[in-house]
Amino acid sequence: MRADRLVAALLLLQGRGRVTAAALAAELEVSVATARRDLEALSAAGIPVYPQAGRGGGWQLLGGARTDLTGLTAPEARALFLLLGPASAAAPPARAALRKLVRALPGTFRAEAAAAADAVVVDRAGWGERARDRPELDVLLDAVVGRRVVEFGYAGRGAAPARRRAEPWGLVDKDGTWYLVAGTAAGRRTFRVDRITDVTGTGEVFERPAGLDLPGVWDEVVGEIERRRSLVTASVRAPARLVPVLRDRFGRHCAVGGGPDGDGWVALEVAAHTARSVAEQLAGFGGAVDVLDPAAVRAELAALGAELVAAHGG
Repeated sequence: MRADRLVAALLLLQGRGRVTAAALAAELEVSVATARRDLEALSAAGIPVYPQAGRGGGWQLLGGARTDLTGLTAPEARALFLLLGPASAAAPPARAALRKLVRALPGTFRAEAAAAADAVVVDRAGWGERARDRPELDVLLDAVVGRRVVEFGYAGRGAAPARRRAEPWGLVDKDGTWYLVAGTAAGRRTFRVDRITDVTGTGEVFERPAGLDLPGVWDEVVGEIERRRSLVTASVRAPARLVPVLRDRFGRHCAVGGGPDGDGWVALEVAAHTARSVAEQLAGFGGAVDVLDPAAVRAELAALGAELVAAHGG
């Protein structure tokens, strides 16, 4: 698109000080005539871009004029490219944009920025899994940016698939799982993208809620979900060596009561959404973890033990 080329041309002028139409054409992979027209368009738009004829001439920004696009410090450039590098690995347009940004940076920043862009690889597939295609994610991202109402099929946990209609406010990547935060007729809702199918646009455009703070909204969503995941709390005792394992198992729903007692045991509180879920997560520790209360969790552990004996005791 021409707008992309004009921005790229302006970045190159800022980063290099002076460029010829031929050099710009080579960088942007267009004809020299097209590059010259782009430079003339920048000048006509009021940007102080002027040609200089003769040997060593070219186009330059008058008086060292600058834009906000690349007024970066070296640490800012490094941080930007550390962030952009993993994202660019997934999409050819992002890779192309990253290459153009590197070329447009001041020469002293380029080597470090390029190294930062290649410094991090993000592999979303778990061990033993194939890399997952997410065609719905691309469609939803376009709808978020374009403020377009969408309809899609959605199968909630334990519910039959249904057709949904939503105003997509934003997308969130939480530990490799994508979520859509959207407005619906019933208010704000959150959908797991891997349960979304057959996304279609309605042709309608919506207005994003004024002052919407997506990170703040997501914090509220996380708080609500974590509260639902910690409705039942159990008091347990475990050897100090198992405390890191229990913390890893229960995450934020594991609280350590203090240091080891005289026998090297530590008091903890762990939580999950049901007594059965607490018991299922503790059952694998056998007698190494002592559940003090509530009685419901102890009863579920006993029931699990009985089920295992019945199934495998022979």
